[in-house]
Amino acid sequence: MSANKPLTGIRVLDFTRIYAGPYCTMLLGDHGADVVKVEMPEGDPLRHQGPPFHHNDGMSFLAANRNKRSIVLDLKSESDRQRAVNLAARADVVVENYRPAVMERFGLGYEALSSLNPRLIYASLSGMGGDGPSSEKGAFDLTVQAEGGFMSITGERGGRPIKLGTSVFDLVCGLNAFSAVSLALYSRQSTGVGQRIETSLLESEVAFLVDAAMEYLVSGHVRGRWGSEHSQIVPYKVFDTADGMVVIGAGYEAVFRAFMQVIGREDLLDEPRFRTLAARVENRDAVYEVLDAEVRRYATTDLVERLERAGVPCAPVNDMRQVFEHPQVLHRGMLRHLEHPAYGRIPTLGPAVKYSGFDVADGWTAPPLKGEHTEEVLDDWLGEAAPAQPRQARQGRQLR
Repeated sequence: MSANKPLTGIRVLDFTRIYAGPYCTMLLGDHGADVVKVEMPEGDPLRHQGPPFHHNDGMSFLAANRNKRSIVLDLKSESDRQRAVNLAARADVVVENYRPAVMERFGLGYEALSSLNPRLIYASLSGMGGDGPSSEKGAFDLTVQAEGGFMSITGERGGRPIKLGTSVFDLVCGLNAFSAVSLALYSRQSTGVGQRIETSLLESEVAFLVDAAMEYLVSGHVRGRWGSEHSQIVPYKVFDTADGMVVIGAGYEAVFRAFMQVIGREDLLDEPRFRTLAARVENRDAVYEVLDAEVRRYATTDLVERLERAGVPCAPVNDMRQVFEHPQVLHRGMLRHLEHPAYGRIPTLGPAVKYSGFDVADGWTAPPLKGEHTEEVLDDWLGEAAPAQPRQARQGRQLR
């Protein structure tokens, strides 16, 4: 790991599993922190989520656990709970995403640990929030997308609600926690003390409603589902082409005129239903009946090239293969590879943010095997020999 990253020297004790918490701690590790992932003997449940699997680990685990060291501690065991307390006493940051009060039952709650380590930053991620009438309710990204309102505005016009294509609010929650931990570390430089941070999937989603929320709060209007369409801009949606799909956003007059010129339908510019944006919004179904037929005459690549030359906002609807063959994606380093001594080379996603002062991807390490670093971490952090671990938990170190 590069020595000039901003979080170099920061110790993170990571009690998280599933997705939101591990995504947060992965980002901390990306930026130089020493992240120690504490796993129960059965391991992070994401290791078992699949198929597909890669060397017995699920794809979601691999996606959210680079740049970490894994240790196995059985928190139901008094000796391992004490080891966890000792590790927390030497940590800068603890991150956990158990249901509220679980860490307190283990003797690992904020009050107990901060009394031993007043500089500790303690981040708690949950499904519904740390207190309140629904705090004990479990949540998955799916259930939060429904309960927090996002599913009500996602789906085709007149169709059923649908979930977004990834666990978006797990990841938004993880991003919020990463930002909050970074700011708490910055605050600690002046105050000398840590603090507790709380966030949740529900709060992250409601904050993400932005203009849909304001539309209701200001006007009382409840937004419905528009699919890829826009309630106030026409044309603006996914169109079928002769061999695929393309999105076109050409509602404003200059780009709409250019769009009509590209498809050879300048005659529509004087048609009352097409003449202004307001008219097109009012007559959207009639407008799309005409434009759908026109766009289907073109191959995707040909149409995109024509529209781009004319300055009309557009893009093909790419699948994963096309994304990771995209010249701009590759040029910006969004596909990287990591080496692991036991299971070899694996791909990983590159960093979304680049810095002039350091290479954020320098020194990144592959997701660990379960318990791979137990001996190493207990020696590094506590100066003690590790307890005997099951053969499977130590497999990564044996194969080095």
